[in-house]
Amino acid sequence: MAVQSDSGGKDDVKTQFVTREGTYRLMTLSEYSRPNRVGYTSGSGSTHVRVSLVSLPPGPGGGAPGSDGQGADDRICFNHGKELYVYVYRGVKKAADLTKPVDKKMYKGTNPTCHDFNTVTMTPESVSLIIGFSTGQIQLIDPLKKELSKLYNEERLIDKTRVTCIKWVPGSSNLFIAAHASGQLYVYNEELTCGTASPHYQLFKQGDGYSIHTCRTKSTRNPLYRWLIGADSCINEFAFSPCGTNLAVVSQDGFLRVFHYDTMELIGRARSYFGGFLCVCWSPDGKYVVVGGEDDLVTVWSFSERRVVARGQGHRSWVSVVAFDPYVVSFNEGESDDVADEDKKSESTQCYRLGSVSQDTQLCFWDLTEDVLRPPVRARASAHLSPNSQNFSPNGVPGAKVPKCPKTNKIGHKHAELSGNAAGEPSGTKPAAKTKANNVSTLNISVGKAKEESSGSLGVNFTQRLAGFSFGERRSDHRRNFSLSKPAEKSSATGTVALRGKSAGAHDTYDPLKLIGTASCPRFDECPVLEPLVCKKIAHERLTALLFRAEYFVTACADGCVNTWARPARAHNGDARPRPRPDRIDLVD
Repeated sequence: MAVQSDSGGKDDVKTQFVTREGTYRLMTLSEYSRPNRVGYTSGSGSTHVRVSLVSLPPGPGGGAPGSDGQGADDRICFNHGKELYVYVYRGVKKAADLTKPVDKKMYKGTNPTCHDFNTVTMTPESVSLIIGFSTGQIQLIDPLKKELSKLYNEERLIDKTRVTCIKWVPGSSNLFIAAHASGQLYVYNEELTCGTASPHYQLFKQGDGYSIHTCRTKSTRNPLYRWLIGADSCINEFAFSPCGTNLAVVSQDGFLRVFHYDTMELIGRARSYFGGFLCVCWSPDGKYVVVGGEDDLVTVWSFSERRVVARGQGHRSWVSVVAFDPYVVSFNEGESDDVADEDKKSESTQCYRLGSVSQDTQLCFWDLTEDVLRPPVRARASAHLSPNSQNFSPNGVPGAKVPKCPKTNKIGHKHAELSGNAAGEPSGTKPAAKTKANNVSTLNISVGKAKEESSGSLGVNFTQRLAGFSFGERRSDHRRNFSLSKPAEKSSATGTVALRGKSAGAHDTYDPLKLIGTASCPRFDECPVLEPLVCKKIAHERLTALLFRAEYFVTACADGCVNTWARPARAHNGDARPRPRPDRIDLVD
């Protein structure tokens, strides 16, 4: 397959590219403008621009009320530096007026780093938005009603490190999970308080390389659970499976760990060649987990087979986001534009469409076909015949039982038992202050500079040893891009060191180098290596966000630009639909 890659100069940024289904376009004339905005320089601590989208349910008049008075249903939230914005979002329609935000917040002493809308409790007039910050605090707001404002970990007694990822538990109206750079996941109930003293924990469950703790308190309070994953390695991202049963976590120690969420059992893992995994996503059917990271690769892991089944090689720097496009699931090589009958469709080759963006400012599209993901049995046998794999089961987890994904979603069952009648308890949170007329509010959070400790000998030594390990033939530019794991930020939770001794000890019982050649990390010549369908430079700065929607997809980069790309005028499944011109959101002048 020929790869469409860029070989132009630094400023050769693409505004359109072609795939099998047609041409994707970015129209700069639909660019949003923000007059009279003071430029912002974030300095050395620049954070990623994250994007959250939500489609509100229709109101009594057939549409949710919007600031434009035309009933737009979508809301978009994005952060840049110390600022957070929520706007009416029209997708590929005419750009909204960015001089009239639904909500705008500026923070002092901290930066918003991640956020997520609650789609379970949303109404046409209300939606809950949870926000994580660089100094460890968490805020809950309602950007539509502006009557809700709660703070969690306000005094940084639970964790002092950066919130790296925050998400609502699928199907839950009040539970959310926050991941920190300390290597810990915390489960919160938004209706409970956090307490006025540092929490004391007791061991609840322990496994290979992880442990789970609960608070020792007379009354139920946040956090409900604390997950310690890895040996002091920053958790970069986590993602729930589409059925909500399984949880995939990637961290700076270079591991993908997949847990059954309700039973809290580790059911699979994968290992990078070197450096950390930075991003993770599930396929729409939950059969595959895709990760990207500092090895510049896109790695595909099969949930049913518990092994790495393919790698994608195309980026020239760290992969920052991976995302499946659920609206492109198959194609037919021989189908012409005027043929769309069912017989032709049934002959099409089934595949998954995957997108990835990287710090090399490039967007890649990948087609993951069945012949690559399910090769002949003889071809996959070599991945299990390494002499280093004798101490590991085929799924890479010694003695792990593999629970099946149930049809019914019982997410939060264990947490609901622990919290008891938490919903009836008073939150003890002070009433939210009245919002100013211009919809701009300021939150003062003191910044206590967290101490940094040098990275553990395990991570650095492993990376140095692995850098000289032979993986087979690779491109010359990838040989020059070895990257070491970053130092982990020190955990601030009380008793962390004492409690981590057991979990870290379990993690250190094996040498991660022995995973090379196993199902968790096959050698480079032991699994298919994919090339991207397209690989285009679409920004001047590193890309930090990628979201797919039915008629468009959204990208964001570190300089604050959030762009909407219109899909082709004719979808490849034969459904001819006009594609209006896209919009572009620009956060900087």
